[in-house]
Amino acid sequence: MEILSNLTSQFLTFLLTSIPGLESLHSWLSIPFCCLYGIALSGNSMILFVILTQRSLHEPMYYFLSILSTTDLGLTVSTMSTTLGVLWFNASEISLDTCIIQMFFLHGFTFMESGVLVAMAFDRYVAICNPLRYTTILTNSRIIQIGLLMIIRSVVIVVPLLLLLKHLSFCRANALTHSYCYHPDVIELACSDTWANNICGLICLILTTGIDIPCVVLSYILIICSVLSIASPKERHKVFSTCISHIGAVAIFYMPMVSLSLVHRYGQSAPRVVHSMMANIYLLLPPVLNPIIYSVKTKQIRKAILNLLLTK
Repeated sequence: MEILSNLTSQFLTFLLTSIPGLESLHSWLSIPFCCLYGIALSGNSMILFVILTQRSLHEPMYYFLSILSTTDLGLTVSTMSTTLGVLWFNASEISLDTCIIQMFFLHGFTFMESGVLVAMAFDRYVAICNPLRYTTILTNSRIIQIGLLMIIRSVVIVVPLLLLLKHLSFCRANALTHSYCYHPDVIELACSDTWANNICGLICLILTTGIDIPCVVLSYILIICSVLSIASPKERHKVFSTCISHIGAVAIFYMPMVSLSLVHRYGQSAPRVVHSMMANIYLLLPPVLNPIIYSVKTKQIRKAILNLLLTK
């Protein structure tokens, strides 16, 4: 038993995987990945810069959008090094400690983004259902408090989840199914009892997605009820149009997240390429599409960006 313990405790290196079966095409695959990372970094940086520099955008809705862009930047940067490292240099090895650090930022920013989407849903609810009190409810100090609460919640939830990994033994094949460390993926490689990890993971899921999704749905039920009381169809369309961007952001964030969770839990027999593709969609889709959606569908953001680009 002591020999087995020594062997498992020394097994602290994992192998990251790009897209299975396409290892010979890593150089070519790096081109679209670089383009997507470039779009995510430049798009979110542009949104963030425009909101910070344009005084006309210093409103609660755009403050929350700036937090969303910040979390998208964090998600992009947290996985970019390992993904491109695998594609460019075949640098597939990663230690357990480095893996835990990556998961801290990856899952931390993921939980933060979920919280931001809830805050943005609340913002739309107040703006539509209680417009006269909008500026008194969502003051600058309250927005800062909401932002700090999202950070604290993410840290408090993620840290215990990752500390439990240090007590596991890893003695199976050490190949992960993604080009970055993902908690459910790492847990599957453990050969010791993962009961506590699974329970902690379930609690984390309930405290984040399990609360956030119902809150977003409830906000939009109240918004729809309020909008349907408006007599003019033109006014209804105008009010609903202010929510389109946020609904798009909610869809492209939660749908890949739920799909990846289902694949990990119930799709063990699915080809590894399915796991890999779902993992890349889950991480790249929101940071790439959020800036595009808000730039196209939000008139003020679109106008500010065009002014910035056309100013000599």
